[in-house]
Amino acid sequence: MILSNNYNPDVLTCLANLSNDEVFTPPQVVNRMLDMLPAELFRSKETKFLDPVSKSGVFLREIAKRLMTGLESQIPDIHERADHIFTKQLFGIAITELTALTSRRSVYCSKRANGQYSICRKFHDEEGNLRFRAIEHKFIDGKCKYCGASESVFGKTKRKELESHAYEFIHTDKPEKIFGNMKFDVIIGNPPYQLNDGGNAASAIPLYHLFVEQAKKMNPRYLCMIIPARWYTGGRGLDDFRATMLSDRHISNLVDYADSSECFPGVNIAGGVCYFLWEKDYSGHCKICNITRGESLTITRSLSEFSVFVRSNQAINLIRKVCSHGFESLSNEVYPSNPFGFRTYVKGEQRSFAGSTKLITSEGFGFVERSAIGKCLDAIDTYNVIMTRAMSGGNKPGSDGKYQIIPSTMRVMNPNEICAETYICIGHYDSIDYAQNLMSYLSTRFARFLMLQAMSSIMINKEAFQFVPLQDFSHPWTDEMLYEKYGLTDDEIAFIESMIRLME
Repeated sequence: MILSNNYNPDVLTCLANLSNDEVFTPPQVVNRMLDMLPAELFRSKETKFLDPVSKSGVFLREIAKRLMTGLESQIPDIHERADHIFTKQLFGIAITELTALTSRRSVYCSKRANGQYSICRKFHDEEGNLRFRAIEHKFIDGKCKYCGASESVFGKTKRKELESHAYEFIHTDKPEKIFGNMKFDVIIGNPPYQLNDGGNAASAIPLYHLFVEQAKKMNPRYLCMIIPARWYTGGRGLDDFRATMLSDRHISNLVDYADSSECFPGVNIAGGVCYFLWEKDYSGHCKICNITRGESLTITRSLSEFSVFVRSNQAINLIRKVCSHGFESLSNEVYPSNPFGFRTYVKGEQRSFAGSTKLITSEGFGFVERSAIGKCLDAIDTYNVIMTRAMSGGNKPGSDGKYQIIPSTMRVMNPNEICAETYICIGHYDSIDYAQNLMSYLSTRFARFLMLQAMSSIMINKEAFQFVPLQDFSHPWTDEMLYEKYGLTDDEIAFIESMIRLME
């Protein structure tokens, strides 16, 4: 138990994750997050902590250990000290009934806060300060007004006895009233990441940003959360959140893991994860720490230098150097997603017919009526380069620690050919040579390295090319030509080649 010197803090490392969306935080990661907070918080009897998304109770448990040490001189009696900490300083909101029981067992050493074996003697009910309420979604026009969940998937008639995933903390306009307008000094936790919401391949909507935004509404002195890094480049429901985070000068620290398994062993979260510290009374640049293969590199810089967050500290100077050469982005040559208006499930006719155009799909090709093409008409009779939108390797390095980025399906698309939504389309050239020279450029480590800096999900989109400079495609390109053009040093070249493998 927590009052004993034999207390084992590693038991929660054995918990299996509920899913990749509800990931339990290892105790060592929790303690690294707590290390970012001022030490005096753990020496004050007045500091109040809230975990609004408790799953295993590990955050509150580790905070309790620090408070037990920090308040020893002020409250010498160990039982009196424990009673004060658990009743006056630690509060949590569980995400499910099961995690409420798990959290109470971790924090109070009893699934009932007032149970015989509870570490705290002052609770008069079973939940203590670790609550769970079964909340329902509030649907308006088929979507929950708070989290965007689909009524067709999460409505009462569909779920019945199943978990609704209507998390209490974000399903209210006034989160401060959950604990009676109590002011919290620290809000900390690991929120649910996304919500499967039906659709093709069980599409998912992000949730984690809603917890961050709700926590800020409560105006704590400190906010610390661990979340997926996909917000770096925005995307589905995250563009406004990205803009807000990048412009928020209250974020003093950000720790970034490009490979999520370095933070959560055995868990693959596309794009990696990060945790950050937001300070109410701080305004300035952010101390950014990259954790890569067990090594860390920290520099202080502005989060808002670019329209997306460039996670790699080593890459920053390289991007600045490239951008200083009269920069025009290749993204200007990239068509929007689904350039010709044909969804992935459209296969077309098996044989060509009068007035038809070839449609390239994930299963081969078919033929569609040319007059049915309603978008990007200027690209139909030109040469283009296409590649599948899914990033090779799923935004995760291979066993050699290197990325490929562009899938091996990259090819030239000829005149009177179009592609389905599966592909991204670049170019619209009158000459096949220009298209082939663009392919040679995209095959270079240089170009793919710059793409990687603008990506934090598995999907390649127009924004992924924003740091890739446009070139003269009257001739092919090699890495050696590009290294010389941009004056890269031996160290910069070595860094690129340590991250990007040769194109298959």
